[in-house]
Order: sequence, then C-alpha cells, then structure tokens
Amino acid sequence: MITKTSIRFFNNKAVRARWDQENKKWWYSASDVVGAITESGNARRFWNTVKSRHKELAMICKQIKLTAYDGKMYLSDVLDMEGIQTLLLTINGKNKIEFARWIKGLSNPIDEESRTRAYELFENGMLSAIEVGSVNGLLQIHSFLFEGLYSFAGKIRDKNISKGGFTFANCNYLESILKDIEEMSENTFKEIVEKYIEMNIAHPFMEGNGRATRIWLDLILKKNLKKVIDWSKIEKNDYLEAMKKSPFDSNQLENLLFNALTDEIDSREVFMKGIDYSYYYEEVE
Repeated sequence: MITKTSIRFFNNKAVRARWDQENKKWWYSASDVVGAITESGNARRFWNTVKSRHKELAMICKQIKLTAYDGKMYLSDVLDMEGIQTLLLTINGKNKIEFARWIKGLSNPIDEESRTRAYELFENGMLSAIEVGSVNGLLQIHSFLFEGLYSFAGKIRDKNISKGGFTFANCNYLESILKDIEEMSENTFKEIVEKYIEMNIAHPFMEGNGRATRIWLDLILKKNLKKVIDWSKIEKNDYLEAMKKSPFDSNQLENLLFNALTDEIDSREVFMKGIDYSYYYEEVE
C-alpha cells in the first residue's frame, strides 16, 4: 500500500517520492531523478528513451500516481533505491556523482527520522493534542520531532548561539523572554507573524528551531484565523532572506506569508508538502 508522499530537493530541483508501507521503502519519480542528474530540458522524454534502451529498467520500474506540477495526479514511472542505482549505471550527467552521494545518504539520518515523525503528527491526529501558541506547545512539537535524536529534545537551551552573524536571545534571559512571547496577542495576521518573529529571535533550542516553530506558527494561524501557510508557494531563498531581515523589518516576511495563506487547514497534502519544504529550508547548500 502506498501512503506518504514527499518532495526531496537536489540542488533546488524537486524529486517527488511516495512511501510504500507494505515494502517499507520510498519510490522516486524516474523522470525527476533523470532531470536532477542530467538537467535535461525534457526529463520525461529522456527517461523514456533510456527505459526503451535498457530493458532492465523497464522491468524494475513501476507506476504509481504522483502529483504533477499542474496539481493533478498522474500515473508516473518510479524507481526504488535499487532501481536508481541501476539507472546510474546506464546514464551520464554532470550531476551524476553528486546525485549518487546525495541519494545514498538521503539525507541526514536525524533529518529523515524527524521528518517521518513530523508526518506522523498529522497521520496520527496528534496535532490536536498540542497546546496552541504556548511555549509548552512548542516544547511538545520539538520533543516529538527530536526525542532520542538530540539529547536536548524539548528542552530550552542553556548556551548562547548565533547564526550568520546574528546572535539569538541570551540564554540567561530566555525564561522571561519566552513568557513574554507566549503572552503576545494572536488576534490578527500581523500579530501572529510578530509573535513568530519574536520566537525565532529567541531561538529556544540548540537545534531544530525552524522545523518546530513553523509547525507552531501554522497551528496558531489555524486556531485564530482558520488559515495555514502553503509553504510550497514560498521559495527557499525568499524565505531565508525575509527571515534574516525580520528582526528589523517584518514587511517582507509578512507579505511572503500572507500571499501563501490557504484555507485548506485540514488538507493532508498541504501539511505534508509543508513539512517537506520546511526541511528543505534547513538544508545547507
């Protein structure tokens, strides 16, 4: 039985995938893989040519429905990890070696495990048990994502940290800072974004802040405005640039998030794609 869908990113190119629960493995879009390796302008045609020339590929690929870029579901050729290794033996491309390393290590084991747990928040209905807008709710999310992966899962940091030259809130004052953030208003979109920005400046965890806080933000929006963010509509570089500026000027981030709002608050696809993009934002390039 095919269950979870996912989008992985190689050099900013989307590689669609679906989880096979029965066989416990991922199946990847063959044309997306070919496109990532070769950067072909017509990856589907390239894949069909390769498949016709190498019968072993035709035998080991299968067809399942994947969401295309027009938003509709189509039957698509897919390959598992073994099939991708076979494909790599049959084609050349300037990204072949880099892609082989990427797919083999896909990606960081901690990221992969916590990503799966993030999916489970929706699948198991656990989102409804999280305290919305509170510090404790954020701790619940972080603990669920990273328990057993990080020793500090669900724990407020006791060290000072910085990123890209920006120093986050001093750990000695985090308790009072987080209490003030928790009490911030959530009545309007602007107020919610301001609360999100302040939580990002606080950066309460040693690692995993962005992934946990974006889920926290969506729960606040869902409760108070009956909206969530469709993160797939926000380009990585645009988001990172807006977040970088947000402590000093929130307008860019507000506009970016506002234009990506959707009322599909209970959509499985919107949530799952949101998790994929959230993890994509954290990938180091």
